[in-house]
Amino acid sequence: MVLVMFLLGLLYVAAIAFLIARGFNAVFVLVIAAGALAAQWYFSDKVALAAMKAHEVTPAEAPQLHGTIDRLTALANMPKPRIAISDIDTPNAFATGRSRKHSVVVVTTGLMRRLDQAELEAVLAHELSHIAHRDVAVMTVASFLGVLAGFVARTSMYAGIGRSRDQRQQAAVLVVVLVSVAVYAISFLLLRALSRYRELAADRAAAYLTGQPSALAAALTKISGQMASIPTEDLRKMEPVNAFMFAPPSTTTKGVNLAQIFATHPPLEKRIAQLATVATELGRPL
Repeated sequence: MVLVMFLLGLLYVAAIAFLIARGFNAVFVLVIAAGALAAQWYFSDKVALAAMKAHEVTPAEAPQLHGTIDRLTALANMPKPRIAISDIDTPNAFATGRSRKHSVVVVTTGLMRRLDQAELEAVLAHELSHIAHRDVAVMTVASFLGVLAGFVARTSMYAGIGRSRDQRQQAAVLVVVLVSVAVYAISFLLLRALSRYRELAADRAAAYLTGQPSALAAALTKISGQMASIPTEDLRKMEPVNAFMFAPPSTTTKGVNLAQIFATHPPLEKRIAQLATVATELGRPL
């Protein structure tokens, strides 16, 4: 999935580079890039719900979920998001939406079956932290800045190369594409690093909000330990929204390797270590 995402993004950047090289108006290209990212931000909740085949539930349909989120949003002094359930066995949850007032928390039936009340509350607090800190907006803006950086680099380099001859124009196109690839590769890695940081921040906020870092650590350990037993078909259903998930399908990565650099989530060991530190600060060792 990382490779596919990289190639799709590469295609997107190369397409913009090609438009510029072919003489399209730079402002027009910028508007297209901004429009695509704005659409991604605006419709993120609808796309995620459709991808997971999740449906919104009322307090009468899911009293435990609504009661828990009512309590957490009151503690956090934030608007209550919509709540949806995805009927799949994979234990996970995610939050998305363009703002605090237009957000949704999605929980799978597999998660509700496997976690006790304290663990479920800790996971929901983690997702509410993403909403409170506007992480969807943060990642969207970061994505746009990466595209914009590549756009500026391409425009600056291309503007300094004459186009009076066909060979020189072809060389300019080649340079534009090469620079686009380099800039996109760097922004891709930076976005992954930012995503991992946001996950750690959400863990920390959830631990302080609930006052039970041990419950969040238990939920992480339980979910990661049971991922291997989840059918491949169920895991594939979650691929479109993997970056939003509470825990990715593979959460154990020891040391620094290529997979960890490309990961949207920090390794399980790092998340547990941070929660242990918070537990010590709160006087509640794990």
